[in-house]
Amino acid sequence: MHPCEGLIPRKMRLTIVLVGLFEHGWAVGAAWGQATKDPTISLQVSGLDATEPWTFGIRILFLLTVLTVAPALLMLVTSFTRVVIVLGLLRQALGTMHAPPNQVMIALALFLTIFIMMPVWEKIRGEALNPYLEHQITQQVAMDRAIEPIRQFMMKQVREKDLALFMEMANRPTPQTQSDVPLHVLVPAFVISELRTAFQIGFLIYIPFLVIDMIVASILMSMGMMLLPPVMISLPFKLVLFVLADGWFLIVGSLMNSFQ
Repeated sequence: MHPCEGLIPRKMRLTIVLVGLFEHGWAVGAAWGQATKDPTISLQVSGLDATEPWTFGIRILFLLTVLTVAPALLMLVTSFTRVVIVLGLLRQALGTMHAPPNQVMIALALFLTIFIMMPVWEKIRGEALNPYLEHQITQQVAMDRAIEPIRQFMMKQVREKDLALFMEMANRPTPQTQSDVPLHVLVPAFVISELRTAFQIGFLIYIPFLVIDMIVASILMSMGMMLLPPVMISLPFKLVLFVLADGWFLIVGSLMNSFQ
């Protein structure tokens, strides 16, 4: 037994041992840190070959940017805006709060948009995508060819009044051809034209259901049943009218014909 062991308490001896181990570990870590260098990260972006106009890294960045704005492009330059607004107004006119649910309405609007825009997609694939994949045209030419069918679709649906408004606000001269209309002018004009058309269709959808609500409300008031909500009574009649008139067939058919 060490002569000083009895003079030092057990807890103090344990503390001294831990401090010694910590100092030893710190010294070893410092020596290892001095012997090694800090890790470095290098990033190099290079093109596939010298003939490409853009480097490969910039292509990836451009692709990721397009993917982030793809939903906005889908809503703004296609028929999606008109279709989804008409379907939403139809559900409000029927008075069904959550039937069909939002997922079903959005999915139906999406597939109707794909169906309506299919001739445009086919034209883009035949004139821009396939020649570019076969290395027959450059990327810039492919982009110009891909934009042209979409431009023609929007020009067919946009109102001259809306287009003239944005051309005047952009201080642009009167265009002579469709190619003279820039996209940053054509897209907002197309959107407000689609909103106007969608609300016009929604107004026509509301009329028969509004008549049913007025008739039911008048009958309930004449019977003195003013505390009974008219919507609760008129909802079955509106559903029967919609089913007997084959409403989905008429609505979808009208939407399709509105883009012809």
